Amino acid sequence: MKKLFAIAGLVATAYLPVTHAQEFQHVHAETHNNVACVKTNEEEIKALFDRWNAALATLNPDDVTEEYASDAILLPTLSDIPRTTHEEIREYFVHFLEKKPQGKINMRVIKLGCNTASDTGLYTFTIHDKNGKTKEVEARYSFVYEYDDDQWLIEHHHSSLMPEQLTIAANASKKHHGAKHHATHSHHHA
Repeated sequence: MKKLFAIAGLVATAYLPVTHAQEFQHVHAETHNNVACVKTNEEEIKALFDRWNAALATLNPDDVTEEYASDAILLPTLSDIPRTTHEEIREYFVHFLEKKPQGKINMRVIKLGCNTASDTGLYTFTIHDKNGKTKEVEARYSFVYEYDDDQWLIEHHHSSLMPEQLTIAANASKKHHGAKHHATHSHHHA
């Protein structure tokens, strides 16, 4: 009897990982299983950033949003809100494009996979404020692309300010707040 329980336990243990693996498959696993791996190279993946940057230059949020897969995730530079739908991604770019942004890659690492690729590194954005003044913003980025429906689209895009930029912004805010406080305080003494 003990032998029978031991065999039953082994069968159940062997079966469990297979069931678990099926539960956590990548959402697009069926695409990758049924479609042959598309041939690509680093130059083609580099050109995807240029295509996205050209979409920014149109200042049309719809053109930029078309660069993203329907289930893409955007973790943007100038917002704390993750964008997980085309509507949310578009809404972010409506406001970001008001700054007339243009990006330039400073350094990058490209990795190629089967119908996926990533481009990760550092970039600098030139943006314009409401008065037309130009400012450069350095950030870290990662783009994950997926080949689906006969085209490369952005599946995941994460962009965050460089730590130095965050320190500069925090110090500027403190100085501005301190100057404002000092002016208010001086006004009371006058």
